[in-house]
Amino acid sequence: MAASTSTTSGKRLKVTQVKSVIGGTHGQRNTVRSLGLKRIGDVVVKEDRPEIRGMVQTVAHLVAVEEVE
Repeated sequence: MAASTSTTSGKRLKVTQVKSVIGGTHGQRNTVRSLGLKRIGDVVVKEDRPEIRGMVQTVAHLVAVEEVE
């Protein structure tokens, strides 16, 4: 079968934690942890998929996002 268009485009998201999750809800803490971030300054590169976009949107006030090729 053919691969999905988001995977073949090669776009990736560079997600950096810029604020603490202290004082956040359990959902926000779990989302940051699921993204692979543990502390301020941590950086992860994830595939640009709708699931990841939704997670980033949930904690947009805690992270910085860049598109990378």
